[in-house]
Amino acid sequence: MAADELSSPTRKRGRDEEEDEEVVDAEKRLRGEEAEGAALLGLANYEDVEEDDDAARGGANGQHEEEEDEDEEEDVRRSLERRPRQVELRRDCPYLDTVNRQVLDFDFEKFCSISLSNLNVYACLVCGKYFQGRGLKSHAYTHSLEAGHHVFINLQTEKAYCLPDGYEINDPSLEDIRHVLNPRFTTEQVRNLDRNKQWSRALDGSNYLPGMVGLNNIKETDFVNVTIQSLMRVTPLRNFFLIPENYRHSKSPLVHRFGELTRKIWHARNFKGQVSPHEFLQAVMKASDKRFQIGVQSDPVEFISWLLNTMHSKLKSRKRNRSIIHDCFQGELEVVKEFHRKHIVDKKEDGDEQNGDTGSDVVAETSRVPFLMLGLDLPPPPLFKDAMEKNIIPQVPLFNILKKFDGETVTEVVRPSIARMRYRVIRLPKYLILHMRRFTKNNFFVEKNPTLVNFPVKNLELKDYIPLPKPKGNEKLRSKYDLIANIVHDGKPGEGCYRVFVQRKSEEAWYEMQDLHVTETLPQMVALSEAYMQIYEQHE
Repeated sequence: MAADELSSPTRKRGRDEEEDEEVVDAEKRLRGEEAEGAALLGLANYEDVEEDDDAARGGANGQHEEEEDEDEEEDVRRSLERRPRQVELRRDCPYLDTVNRQVLDFDFEKFCSISLSNLNVYACLVCGKYFQGRGLKSHAYTHSLEAGHHVFINLQTEKAYCLPDGYEINDPSLEDIRHVLNPRFTTEQVRNLDRNKQWSRALDGSNYLPGMVGLNNIKETDFVNVTIQSLMRVTPLRNFFLIPENYRHSKSPLVHRFGELTRKIWHARNFKGQVSPHEFLQAVMKASDKRFQIGVQSDPVEFISWLLNTMHSKLKSRKRNRSIIHDCFQGELEVVKEFHRKHIVDKKEDGDEQNGDTGSDVVAETSRVPFLMLGLDLPPPPLFKDAMEKNIIPQVPLFNILKKFDGETVTEVVRPSIARMRYRVIRLPKYLILHMRRFTKNNFFVEKNPTLVNFPVKNLELKDYIPLPKPKGNEKLRSKYDLIANIVHDGKPGEGCYRVFVQRKSEEAWYEMQDLHVTETLPQMVALSEAYMQIYEQHE
């Protein structure tokens, strides 16, 4: 009995010693694996997959959860491992010569080509594809192992990394890529932009003028391209969007995409002499609820009207209802509306209105209406052919159709009610947008008016043709304008295409732009076109 009592504690101590030895062996194995992993990973920072790694480690150590002491040690160790590891910064990356600038295109949406996520996206600088993350299980890490491509750049932070090694690359040779990814302008550069006559050279050896680059026609998006090219000639608007700090308060993707597109068009260090407005078009589709979309031809007049009003609403501050859009384009009209108000002259006692005589009075209402563009009515084309069996294309001076706004000419309207309207300009904008109403819709089809409008390219003097208000105090009457953009429609209504003539201020030369095609032209050729929409700049 005594022997059993003595031997029992001895056996118990033996079992405890064996269990302690097993725990020690397990801890040694775990430390050995960690040391091996640390030797392989070095100083790489794999923050993207830390949660996955933690879960995996938690699963591996699940068998020790019965031991309270080991649980506490595990918690301490996990809290240490969650701290981001130091990223090594190196200048001597051996893979920098594999970077291929010819394949880099940052004009498209920043989405991972595999997961289609826009979070934490990296561009492979060897093949140009986009991948998500750079952790051990990320798509960029996998691509670096499978394809042997090692240099990546974060599209948000613009930091370059070498994978799978994980260190950050600090090399000045990548600065040109960062400038193409996110073009930057100083205030001094913006101020001197219109004085720059220097051409830039693309990677393929072709020359291009900053600000005069072609825009890619994704699919029937020429109506967007001509609008963008026209707005790029409006100096205050362009200068505003070249510096992102001016519209940092706006949360609208449309505003920021327009700013990015403006900076890319005017950037002098592009890799190619054209820009694809893909990201801007996606923002337009979303903001307009697919009213304007890729693959569907639309009217540039409708588009510029929607774009200017939308961007104004996104840019205006709460305190003042002004924005760069209204500062550039907003003028004011005085509108006199005359209409007949019917009333019953005689009414019988039994309330039978049918037997009552009706009369009408002419009522005139005067109001002030702000405008961003003025619509001009063209005279109707002749119905019959001439002796040569050809339709005569009539011509009309711009001053004739501007008489609509002299305050005396009556314009009859049917909608929303029959009325006689008279318009008078009481405040001129810095930039005047004129729209020739060439297209008319009836119940059956859309008809295009081919009438040519004769207009001056320089020195359009409005005060000689429409009455203008007298300036206040010492202010000068600014009524003289120069043409800076002229949009033209070619082809049948509902089909056809749009092109635009724009002026380059540094040389006062004119260029014809149709999507990717940019050619210099004579000012006389501008005046011979079927003008559809024009932008005039006020003389200083």
